[in-house]
Amino acid sequence: MYEYAIAWEWLAFAARWFHVVTAIAWIGSSFYFIALDLGLVKRPHLPPGAYGEEWQVHGGGFYHIQKYLVAPAQMPEHLTWFKYESYFTWISGFLMLCIVYYGGADLFLIDRHVLDITPTVAILISLASLAFGWLVYDLLCKSPLGRNTWGLMAVLYVVLVFMAWGYTQLFTGRAAFLHLGAFTATIMSANVFMIIIPNQKIVVADLIAGRTPDPKYGQVAKQRSLHNNYLTLPVIFFMLSNHYPLAFGTAFNWVIAALVFLMGVTIRHWFNTTHARKGRPTWTWIVTLVLFILIMWLSTVPKLLTGETDAAAVAPAFQQFAGDPHFPAVKQLISKRCSMCHAAEPAYEGIVRPPKGVILENDADIAAHAREIYIQAGRSHAMPPGNITDITPDERKLLVAWFESAVEGQKQ
Repeated sequence: MYEYAIAWEWLAFAARWFHVVTAIAWIGSSFYFIALDLGLVKRPHLPPGAYGEEWQVHGGGFYHIQKYLVAPAQMPEHLTWFKYESYFTWISGFLMLCIVYYGGADLFLIDRHVLDITPTVAILISLASLAFGWLVYDLLCKSPLGRNTWGLMAVLYVVLVFMAWGYTQLFTGRAAFLHLGAFTATIMSANVFMIIIPNQKIVVADLIAGRTPDPKYGQVAKQRSLHNNYLTLPVIFFMLSNHYPLAFGTAFNWVIAALVFLMGVTIRHWFNTTHARKGRPTWTWIVTLVLFILIMWLSTVPKLLTGETDAAAVAPAFQQFAGDPHFPAVKQLISKRCSMCHAAEPAYEGIVRPPKGVILENDADIAAHAREIYIQAGRSHAMPPGNITDITPDERKLLVAWFESAVEGQKQ
């Protein structure tokens, strides 16, 4: 059993590393081509069919790039395709979803205080939601609404907000955010696999056959590429969010997710406008900052901005937390709800080492990790994962009261 757990952990690490490598390749090439496309300049000397050109310098040399909006007059001898980065990013991400969330559904996917379902049902809901996302999105793009790019994006935003709310009604907060990222990434990768690359292949086939390609294929692909452009940054946020419980483990997590999508739009708008040489709209950063402050406030309503407790600025100390009147009850609570995992020799099946090396076996351990306990299990519901040990709302309030009482006591 021990060897199996170790092997599973290394498999998860390998999948995560694979996912990071492929995601960097996909996002990097996507960002580059968006910037290149927006920076193209139309000049009179361009060959027939060329839309624009760009001169760039990198790596000790100069690059002269021309773009044909539909296709060149003849098929070039060598053509580089950018597609496998997208495919392997999705495949590796789905592999991680299977290893971490499907393989550990009881711990990471299901919160029976949110929805009491079996692992099998939870996995089926997960898979169905990813397929549902692509089908709805593709139908909207192919509907009459698809002819209005910005109107379509507004409707898609409503769909994403609905899914953010829906996932929080089905899974743990951690899994909800992860699934929202997977939902969005599935749309993006399917755009490449189902629309962009097939359309480009039609154009290539027309060139080889000596036919004039239909411009509609490029126009459709460009619209899908625009959507991918604005969805990239939110996907990165959701994929990294499992490290930040104040984002996914609080009461307004789905609202936070909705605001993250808006932040992705404002940030990308600045880059897109700058790359297109249309100015530097600094207002986008102001809006982004306001949205981020709102997210911070929503994560700890109403503590963060009221100034009641500046917990983050207080360094945990043994006397401070162990001497608080709440401590005996807190110690008993942690022994009951946390110590089966956070022990030198965890008793929970499948866990061979304490998560993140956090051990909570004695007074000094608990005092040293007071702030983490407060954030992970008091102010948010990140711990225990999926509330597997059935910690109650009153017990979470006890952890909050203990930490904040000790902090206030030190200030006096």
